[in-house]
Amino acid sequence: MAVTDTAARIHAAFAEAGGTGWLHALDIDSGAQIDAGADQPVCTASVHKLCLLVTLHELAASGSLDLGEQIECPPAGRTAGPTGLAAMLDPVRISVRDVAYLMMAVSDNAAADLLLRHVGLDAVNRAMTRLGLTRTHAVHTFGELFATIREDAGPGGAQALTDPHVITRLRALDPARTNRSTPRDMTRLLGAVWRDEACTPEHGAAIRRILGLQVWPHRMASGFPFDDVHVAGKTGTLPTVRNEVGVIEYPDGGRYAVAVFTRTANTAATLPAADAVIGTAARIAVDALRAS
Repeated sequence: MAVTDTAARIHAAFAEAGGTGWLHALDIDSGAQIDAGADQPVCTASVHKLCLLVTLHELAASGSLDLGEQIECPPAGRTAGPTGLAAMLDPVRISVRDVAYLMMAVSDNAAADLLLRHVGLDAVNRAMTRLGLTRTHAVHTFGELFATIREDAGPGGAQALTDPHVITRLRALDPARTNRSTPRDMTRLLGAVWRDEACTPEHGAAIRRILGLQVWPHRMASGFPFDDVHVAGKTGTLPTVRNEVGVIEYPDGGRYAVAVFTRTANTAATLPAADAVIGTAARIAVDALRAS
């Protein structure tokens, strides 16, 4: 199947699910790729936690960060969220390594901001620049990101986020004003991790392990319901935004990095079709790469 036909199928799947989307898929070993809006600027949401994870391991590999260091996380001042440290009520003492696990496995916002206070946004941006991700940039912490949403939503609070007019004014959804990347940059990052180019093999293996522990199976993994196919990834979610980037590994050794970023017209928080199309689009792309 021609690449243009594959891209058309992917865009048709996004439309059928009630939205738009952008995808890049990369055969990590051959370099073959599928481009369905690969260079579109997108807001990363929690996908940017992958950039922070890679930065942590780069710093650890250089000896400037100890992943076993114990850090304190008091209840006061934690970034809000429904999982991990963000949902806990008592003081926590935990290693940097385990905070990173919570950040990735359950997308813990408090964990991410605890780590960002430890290393700084500038370190994340420097790491991405070193890896050649020229269109990937972190503008703010996750607490700051959610603060912009509260401010932009106005006095209506969370209920106002069901109003399409309110959605249009959210800075968090504008790639020019929030944490951002492109699908191509994200597959480049994943490829570097899987080829041990992002940091040492020891730290690359640790990053891959954590990405494989993500608990959410309803997006990219839904497109690959096979016991012998492994999906490792990171989701990202904001109002009308559903993202996931990840690597699909087949038992024959095939390794495919896929980045999918979507927007929906519907402002509802629960849209199973919008989640599932990420897996559908990824499967279309990987099938095309495997057939080429």
